[in-house]
Amino acid sequence: MSKVMEKKQQLVQEIADKLRESQSTVLVDYRGLDVAEVTELRKELREAGVEFKVYKNTMARRAADDANLSELNESLVGPTAIAFSKDDVIAPAKILSNFAKSHDALEIKAGVLEGKMVSLDQIKELADLPNYEGMLSMLLSVLQAPIRNFALATKAVAEQKEEQGA
Repeated sequence: MSKVMEKKQQLVQEIADKLRESQSTVLVDYRGLDVAEVTELRKELREAGVEFKVYKNTMARRAADDANLSELNESLVGPTAIAFSKDDVIAPAKILSNFAKSHDALEIKAGVLEGKMVSLDQIKELADLPNYEGMLSMLLSVLQAPIRNFALATKAVAEQKEEQGA
């Protein structure tokens, strides 16, 4: 087997592994963005721990077939970049969606969430969710509310008894 074919097979395997391992994957058409805009987008994604790569569509299609995501093939047409996130499910959708709002040239094409294809509407809903830290702070405030209310009630009872005793 030639070295070129071997490299292509390795690349297909690498993409397929990323598709399988990613919690969230988003495909975008970046046509029309200038270099500075793409650099800004890559920086935002990198800071969030999201890998953003451009692959040849033929390689990506083979990898999608290998990862049992053949539905992606219809989106792998024209200039396509893929954002992979192993840790944060929301980050790629949120960052790309926000970037697309301020840059009309960026178009979200498709998405995969935990190994299943999702619609563009579902990607937009995912982008509207708070990030991990935001959800954690909401959870903590919900857990603290009963304790805080109990402390306030106890304080009010103590103050009332003080007034009655005085």
